[in-house]
Amino acid sequence: MVLKTSRLNIRYIESDDWKNLIEIWKDFNQSEFSKYDVPHSLDETEVQEKTKRWAQVSPHKEHMFFAVCNQKEMIGYIDFHKNDDGYECGYCFHSKFHGMGYAKESMQMLMEWLSRDSSKRFVAGTALNNLPSVKLLTSLGFRKIGEEKVSFYKDEKGEDIYFDGGIFEQCKILL
Repeated sequence: MVLKTSRLNIRYIESDDWKNLIEIWKDFNQSEFSKYDVPHSLDETEVQEKTKRWAQVSPHKEHMFFAVCNQKEMIGYIDFHKNDDGYECGYCFHSKFHGMGYAKESMQMLMEWLSRDSSKRFVAGTALNNLPSVKLLTSLGFRKIGEEKVSFYKDEKGEDIYFDGGIFEQCKILL
């Protein structure tokens, strides 16, 4: 399965994409926003196994992982997880491709494609302090429907470190 925009090829993650994921996660781990996300392992064996699982489940439409490619280079990925009447989505792009509209372009294409199967609701969570992510979701027509305290890390005493997360939703009314 390959979807094309004017600049991008979007396809299911393949087992061989593990090296690209390591590079994307290495880059992300250096970002000021990494503290707002689940830590990603950079262990080659673990990433190979995870990538293989992603590649196996994606065509079944319950849990889908897509490689976003500029020409042949994987520049990021997007995931969708089926829930009730729609999908929860997430994304991560290498920083050298931030601010160029690639995330919006690929998210838009994938949400349109998924809407063809009667999916009418998309949900995403992001840290409220992650302004680029909030801006992306807003530009895609998402609106904030709630807030929550989220923790992915612990301090030196083993206590959770919390941040304010936003829950965003985009609904399409199907006629």
